[in-house]
Amino acid sequence: GPDVFWTEFVSADGLNSPGKDKLMIDLAFEPNQKPIVAQIFGSKEENMEATARLCAELGFDGIDINFGCPDKAIMKQGCGAGAIQNPEHSIKIIQAVKRGAGNLPVSVKTRLGFNKNEIDTWIPKILSAGVSALIIHGRTKKDMSKVPARWDDIKKVVDLVRASGLKTLVIGNGDVLNLEDGAQKAEQSGVDGVMLGRAIFGNPWLF
Repeated sequence: GPDVFWTEFVSADGLNSPGKDKLMIDLAFEPNQKPIVAQIFGSKEENMEATARLCAELGFDGIDINFGCPDKAIMKQGCGAGAIQNPEHSIKIIQAVKRGAGNLPVSVKTRLGFNKNEIDTWIPKILSAGVSALIIHGRTKKDMSKVPARWDDIKKVVDLVRASGLKTLVIGNGDVLNLEDGAQKAEQSGVDGVMLGRAIFGNPWLF
């Protein structure tokens, strides 16, 4: 099985609204699914902090902030990949989640940039907020899934993090077909781990 599970991303605004009960099912998990990380999204600091606190109370092993989803409705809220366009506010979001998370590790899942490669400017902003792990999808928002994931750029992110002296883990994501392919991409890029997404659909026995 996988070393770590992530939930689908859940709206912090929704979890702090009258519709909370309908979203709680997205945060349900079984003991045999641990370790498991709750992935959340939102642009309101108070809601992200409260949601992080909720996730800690529910027994999650970590909290991940989605700064990568390219869906227009998500970005319109300043969430997902929309966060890349407002790095200073994104730092405040990370800090809010860390306040709510207590001792839990906080990670960020994001992309190489918005309309172009912004590794050299965007990634240092995230690192400055002090995250335990960085999950990097090898495409920009503009790329969507129309081009192959660029694992050579993921390697550049790894090199940037290593050069910073930080102990932040880097997890690569994008076009990983199976475990063998993931192992090969990990060796080539130097990442600490590989995240599988679409590869599991229709292939639940992948692991």
